[in-house]
Amino acid sequence: MRKFIGFAAILTFGATGALAASATHFAGSNLLPLAKVSLAQARATATAYRPGQITDQELEKESGGTGLRYSFDIKSKGKTFEVGVDARTGKVLENKAEGPIPD
Repeated sequence: MRKFIGFAAILTFGATGALAASATHFAGSNLLPLAKVSLAQARATATAYRPGQITDQELEKESGGTGLRYSFDIKSKGKTFEVGVDARTGKVLENKAEGPIPD
């Protein structure tokens, strides 16, 4: 699910929304104050567009939208989809099936 376009900083969360222990190994915790949309709001938006189970989530700087997005892997009907939600506007930026080699 990681696309590194330009500068990318990642904060990874567990499927329940709790901060994963390994997240301390990633740069990006400093990005949370920049987000105007909470993780809970972004999760709700993502699953409204792609109903299913979130299996991975991250907050990253990436081109497109305002440059700060939540990215979710959502398992739905036997496939995994990547849904990107702008962390400043709440708009869905991406909603597509993952290919055979996930980003």
